[in-house]
Amino acid sequence: MKLKQPAIKTGVSNRHLHLSAADIESLFGKGHELTPVKDLGQPGQFACDEKVILVGPKGAITGVRVLGPARKATQIEVSRTDSFTLGIKPPIKDSGDHTDTPGLTIVGPKGTVVLNSGVMLAKRHIHMTPEDAEIFGVKDKDIVMVYAKGSGTRKVVFDDVLVRVHSSYALEFHVDVDEANAAILNNDDPVYIVEEL
Repeated sequence: MKLKQPAIKTGVSNRHLHLSAADIESLFGKGHELTPVKDLGQPGQFACDEKVILVGPKGAITGVRVLGPARKATQIEVSRTDSFTLGIKPPIKDSGDHTDTPGLTIVGPKGTVVLNSGVMLAKRHIHMTPEDAEIFGVKDKDIVMVYAKGSGTRKVVFDDVLVRVHSSYALEFHVDVDEANAAILNNDDPVYIVEEL
């Protein structure tokens, strides 16, 4: 197998949600502003102190972290395992594409929001700058394969990985918890774009 260099660090994404400004106020109170507790791998993105409960037709998941900053529309990203607990069938989607996605109920300390759509399994993807894209010989929305050796005991090739290119991004491969666990892959582990199988 021929791999493109350099290595790309992994970012493992646990269940989380992005909230609109209106939904932040509905859940946490009028005038509430999100409280950053940790910067994330992508510039300007941060984990918040705020957490909520997700309620689906079958069950609930507590302590789900909000990520900031506020977005135009509320979006919830869960794993397939989470979807069984909630009793919903979210499709695999690129961030921001809420077409044909299910909704659920979000419970916060000050109120409740009922979503008609916006719950998804996030499509695995690589963030990169235009300069990174030139190095790897790819462009925005390309689909690539990524090789991950994890701990070395479960080597995996991830197919159908979306390339997302923007000047505001930092180089990082994003997968959800289910995918990472299957490959015994942790945050900051190196992965590689496959040039030839």
